[in-house]
Amino acid sequence: MKILSVNVSLPKEVPHGRETVSTGIFKEPVGGRIMLRTTNLDGDGQADLENHGGVDRAAYAYSIENYDHWRRELGWDEFAFGQFGENFTVEGMVEDNIHIGDVFRVGDALVEVSQPRPPCFKLGIKMGMAGFPKQFLSSGRVGFYLRVLEEGEVGAGDVFERVESDPEQVTVREMSRLLFFEPKNLEGAKRALRVRALSPGWRDSFEERLAKAGGVDEQDEAAEKESPE
Repeated sequence: MKILSVNVSLPKEVPHGRETVSTGIFKEPVGGRIMLRTTNLDGDGQADLENHGGVDRAAYAYSIENYDHWRRELGWDEFAFGQFGENFTVEGMVEDNIHIGDVFRVGDALVEVSQPRPPCFKLGIKMGMAGFPKQFLSSGRVGFYLRVLEEGEVGAGDVFERVESDPEQVTVREMSRLLFFEPKNLEGAKRALRVRALSPGWRDSFEERLAKAGGVDEQDEAAEKESPE
């Protein structure tokens, strides 16, 4: 497991229909070593700070193995590093072998996997395909965000050394599927909430799901008590 490319971009204005939007998704590879800080990489930036960046989404990693899938799926010959808006194009870190809560030493930094990536419409802009975010999400090949536990320099060629793994062993693919495709899997939601490292936004979503389910159960019970025999 290693970094093949480190990619950054500051936000810029791009056309979107009749409007323009600001986005930092157009990442480009950088040479040498670069500082990974608590909220992002030096030289990188996010336009939408509500849904990108911050301490729980300081950097985004995407595996080169997924590039191979999309080449076949889309019939495209060439992709450039940073094609999917990732900060780290990595090798050997597919969604089925990385768990939320895994801690890695990479370069001089220590990072923790905090959540899968939920794609937004800006990925469609980047790919030139408005419907691609839905296809991307349904594929399960979504990549993952990293929380920085210790800042440090990183660069292409650095190895990801797994130093800790969450006991629940919920993979990136499983966590994404639970949130977006298994709304009735309440046991799965409870398992997700046992993952200490799960980002607050995802935690809130699962807690809300369980709260609503509990509310429905209580209403059903009350209706049964009030119903005539």
